[in-house]
Amino acid sequence: MADYDFDVIVIGAGPGGYVAAIRAAQLGLKVACVESRATLGGTCLNVGCIPSKAMLHASEYFDAAANGAMAKMGVEVTPKLNLEAMHGQRRDAVKQLTGGIEMLFRKNKVTWLKGHAKFTGEHTVEVEGESHSAREIVIATGSSVTPLPGVEIDNDKGVVVDSTGALDLPAVPKTMVVIGGGVIGLELGSVWRRLGAEVTVVEFLDQLLPGMDADVRKEAGKIFKKQGMTLKLSTKVTGVEVKGKSARVTVEPAAGGESEVLEADCVLVSIGRRPNTEGLNLEAIGLETNQRGQIEVDGQFRTKVKGVRAIGDVVPGPMLAHKAEDEGIAVAEWIAGQIGIVNHNLIPGVVYTMPEFAGVGLTEEAAKERGAIKVGKFPMLANSRAKTNHEPDGFVKVIADAETDEVLGVWCIASVAGTMIAQATQAMEFGALSEDIAYTCHAHPTHSEAIKEAAMAVRGKPIHM
Repeated sequence: MADYDFDVIVIGAGPGGYVAAIRAAQLGLKVACVESRATLGGTCLNVGCIPSKAMLHASEYFDAAANGAMAKMGVEVTPKLNLEAMHGQRRDAVKQLTGGIEMLFRKNKVTWLKGHAKFTGEHTVEVEGESHSAREIVIATGSSVTPLPGVEIDNDKGVVVDSTGALDLPAVPKTMVVIGGGVIGLELGSVWRRLGAEVTVVEFLDQLLPGMDADVRKEAGKIFKKQGMTLKLSTKVTGVEVKGKSARVTVEPAAGGESEVLEADCVLVSIGRRPNTEGLNLEAIGLETNQRGQIEVDGQFRTKVKGVRAIGDVVPGPMLAHKAEDEGIAVAEWIAGQIGIVNHNLIPGVVYTMPEFAGVGLTEEAAKERGAIKVGKFPMLANSRAKTNHEPDGFVKVIADAETDEVLGVWCIASVAGTMIAQATQAMEFGALSEDIAYTCHAHPTHSEAIKEAAMAVRGKPIHM
């Protein structure tokens, strides 16, 4: 039997990688995790999910005070923006959470190999000139921003930025053009709109939020317009020219037509993400990527190379931190001789704007392709908690099989949709019928009662509508 330095080496310490490393160590394996950043947590904790939520939350307070929402509830204030302090609380949250992972590594005896890893063999990697071997190696290197051809991103100048640069702007831009109407563009665009920027979103498709249910996408357009964003849908960017401290963005209809120039103090490029596989020297072990740059794996996350597995953003599926975390736990359990479980059909997605947009399972369009369905909808305007909180926007939509009543998909727009969707995901994990949700007692008054009412609406019997 071969003598290895470790049982498992995990390449990457993002949500998938660090979770895989910790879980493998909990299961009694000798584990190392390779990470080149100065702090653990990957994109999510350092420049993604966590810092963006810190800015979203803080900017919600400012916006509520600035737009008169607080005054309606009897709290009269005149807000003054201290952007550096807002950035400070963001950095503090990141520092605490990344430091927490480092503590967990020490607690679970996970060895942190600092630097970049590249394969030198099926069971060996080189990190900063030193060779390390393992019985199993897990690739969990995450993803990075997809560049827009012909557009140079320079976060230091703050004129044309990606999601990392948009988190750290030193001043509120007067005008911002967001290229891409997906999750990242809408979240970060919302932050700077709340703080005073005039935001224009340019989206190639005819609706925002690709991949979400059509009703949700349509409603999203109405909501963001009402909030003051300018939306240019079915529009493509043909060029970005930087002139000093501003930029000129040339756009035209996606189907072709007359061009238009948008002036902006800041341009955010947010057209998606791509897997991080460059620099791993995959060719040394004969491992190739597919047309999307992803690594193909089987149900146990094994690649075609024995002893090499992959999880998270580098494998097919939604590029979401919680999907990577679940795969991290599962891959560690497979390696330890147990059974790892991830239901890839029930990975919830959330957009953390105000209101939030969330969904799990099939869209109505996808469900109809499978057969006859029944749909129940309930507006948040009729939900007592949303009403008292002055949060009228949104709805809950439950999609069920017309014959069996099994819930196939749930879609929410509400201030706490990201929390509400957990209930739907768990119910669907256990094969719930819409009737099961409808006859489950929900606390009153809560936003989640809208899920109960939408489930009742599947059979045409909501109480409060």
